[in-house]
Amino acid sequence: MSVEHHEGVHRHPAPTSFIRKYIFSVDHKVIGIQYILLALAAVLVGMFMSLLMRLNLSWPGTSWPILETLFPTGAPGGVMTPEFYLSLVTMHGTIMVFFVLTTAPQGGFGNYFLPIQIGAEDMAFPVLNMLSFWVTLAGFIVILLAIFVEGNQALGETFAGLGPSFAGGSGTVGPIGGWTGYAPLSALGKIAGPGQGAGMNLWVISIAIFCVGSLLGALNFITTLLNMRTKGMTLMRMPLTCWAWFTTAVLALLSFPVLLGGGILLLLDRIANTSFFIPSGLYVSGLLSGTNPNFPLHTGGSPILWQHLFWFFGHPEVYIAILPGMGATSHILATFARKPVFGYRAMVFAIFAIGLLGFFVWGHHMFISGMSPYSAIAFSVLTLSIGVPSAVKTFNWLGTLWGGRIRFTTAMLFALGFVSLFVAGGITGLILGQSSLDLPMHDTYIVTAHFHLVMGVASIFGMFAALYFWFPKMFGRFMSESIGKIHFWLTFIGVYAIFVPMHIMGIVGMPRRFSSFQEYDFLRSLDPLVMLVTVAAVITIGAQLLFYFNVVWSIFKGKKADDNPWEATTLEWITPSPPPHDNFAGVLPTVYHGPYEYAVPGAPRDYVMQTDLDTEVPSGNGHNGHKH
Repeated sequence: MSVEHHEGVHRHPAPTSFIRKYIFSVDHKVIGIQYILLALAAVLVGMFMSLLMRLNLSWPGTSWPILETLFPTGAPGGVMTPEFYLSLVTMHGTIMVFFVLTTAPQGGFGNYFLPIQIGAEDMAFPVLNMLSFWVTLAGFIVILLAIFVEGNQALGETFAGLGPSFAGGSGTVGPIGGWTGYAPLSALGKIAGPGQGAGMNLWVISIAIFCVGSLLGALNFITTLLNMRTKGMTLMRMPLTCWAWFTTAVLALLSFPVLLGGGILLLLDRIANTSFFIPSGLYVSGLLSGTNPNFPLHTGGSPILWQHLFWFFGHPEVYIAILPGMGATSHILATFARKPVFGYRAMVFAIFAIGLLGFFVWGHHMFISGMSPYSAIAFSVLTLSIGVPSAVKTFNWLGTLWGGRIRFTTAMLFALGFVSLFVAGGITGLILGQSSLDLPMHDTYIVTAHFHLVMGVASIFGMFAALYFWFPKMFGRFMSESIGKIHFWLTFIGVYAIFVPMHIMGIVGMPRRFSSFQEYDFLRSLDPLVMLVTVAAVITIGAQLLFYFNVVWSIFKGKKADDNPWEATTLEWITPSPPPHDNFAGVLPTVYHGPYEYAVPGAPRDYVMQTDLDTEVPSGNGHNGHKH
C-alpha cells in the first residue's frame, strides 16, 4: 500500500488539549496504555477477591470484622456465608478472564505495537479504536456496580424499582453462578437465591458490553494488519507478535458474537419470562414453575444450550488470552538469545492451527453434561490434537534458545517462565482432554490448577515479559532490573507453590467451588497443603506490590533509555522513545528483511534491522541462510 494512501486516509493531527491527548484520545498508543491501566486496576480487584477466598478456605468460620461492616448480610458477624464465597468465585473469575487476560495482551500491547510493527501510522479506524476502549471501560464499571448492588441493601432496594428481577441487596459481592453463569440458576432471577437479582442482570449486561467493545477492537486489528502494512512488509516478514494479535482478533470476531447472543437470550429469560434456557417442571425454593406470580410458567428451555453457546466462546477465549503471550515470548526469546526464531513459518502455522482447532473442542468442557460417548470421543480426539501445534511452538522455543548467547534480563526471565508454565499447565490438559479421566476429575481442584496455570498465570507472565521488554519504548525509561528480578523469582516460585499442591488436592478428590472442607474427614490430611497454598498466595500477591511500585517509580525516575536499548530488529525500535504521534514522523519505513535477523554472518553487528538497506543479508524469515 502506498505512502500517499496512508496519509490521505488515516493521518489525523496531533491533539493539543489534555482531554483529547490523554482521555478521549484516538492515538493507538494512548489507547493501548489506557487498556493496560484498566487491566492493572482490574487485577487488583481480582487478586483481593482471591485473597479473601484463600483466607476463608484456610480459616473457615473465622470472623473478619471489616467484612461485617462492608457486607453485613453476606458476612454476619464477620464470617463469610457459602453464598458470599461463591460470589467471590464468580466475580474473581469474571474480572480476571475478561478484564485482565483479554484486555491487556490484545487491547493493551496489541493496540500500542501492532501498527508500529507493521509500519502504519495508526489503526485503520482511530475513532472506533477509542470507542472500543470506552465501551470496555463501561463494561468494567457495570460489573463493579454489581458488587455494590448486591452488597448494599439500600442500593439493592433502589434497583428493585425496575422490577422483581432487579431486586438486590443480598449481601454478596455479585451473582453466585460462577464465571460461566450456568443456567438454569443464572436464568431464574431473584427466586434462585442470593445474588441472582440485580447483580446477575448487571453481570450479563457487563459481559454483553464487553463483547461489543471486543468486536470493535477485533475489526480494527484485522483491517489494520491486512491493509496498512508498509512497503516491503509482507506477511512472512511480520513479527510473530503481529501473527498472534491477528489470530486473536479473528478468534474474537468469531466467538464473541456467540456469547453476546447467548447473553441477550439469558437476559430475556430473566426479565421477559422467555424460556430459552429454563426447562419445564422446575421446583425452586418451595415453588413449582407456573404456580406462583414470582415464578411464572417456563417450558421447553434447555440449560445445555447455554453451555454450548458459552463454551463455543469459552474455549477460543483460552487462546484469546494466551496467544498474545506466545507471540511476545517468541519475540523476546529471539531478542535475548541473539538468534533467529527457530522455524518461523512453522511457528506461524502453529499459531493459526491452535486458533482453528480451538473452535472445535468446546465440548470437552461438557463431558459430564450427559453427551453421547461418541460425541465425547470426537471432542477428546480434537482436544488432544491441539497438543501438536502447541508442541511445535514449545520445541521451537527450545530450538531458539539452544546455542544462543542468552541475556538474562527480567523480560527474558518472564518469557522463560511463560514457557515453563505453559508446558506444566498443558500436560494436565492432555489428562483432562480424555473423557474417561475427566469424568472423575472434572469438579476437583485439578481443573482449577490446570486452567490457572495454562490460561491465567502463563498469560500474565507473558504480559509481564511484554511490559518489561517494551517499557523503555513506551516511556523512554527502563524499569528497575533489580526489583524486576526479585518480582520474577517471588512470583515464579509462588505460583508453583500455589498450583502444584492444587493438583494433588484434585487427585485426592477435593471438590472445587466449596467454601469449606472441614466437614469431610477424608480431606483432613490435606489441611497442610491448603495452608501452604494460602501462605504462597499471600506472598505472591505481596510480590505484585513490588511490580506496581516498579512501574510507577520507573515512569518518573527510571534510567533513561535510548531508541533501541535491547539491540532488536523490528520497526518499533527505529522510532524515538516514546514514539511520536504518527509513529514515524511522517516518513513510513521500507522493509527489506525478516523480523529476526540475528547472528548474521558478515554483518557489522550481530543484528540487522528490518529497514537496513546496505547490509548483504539473505531476505527471508529471520533465519534463512544463517549458520550457528
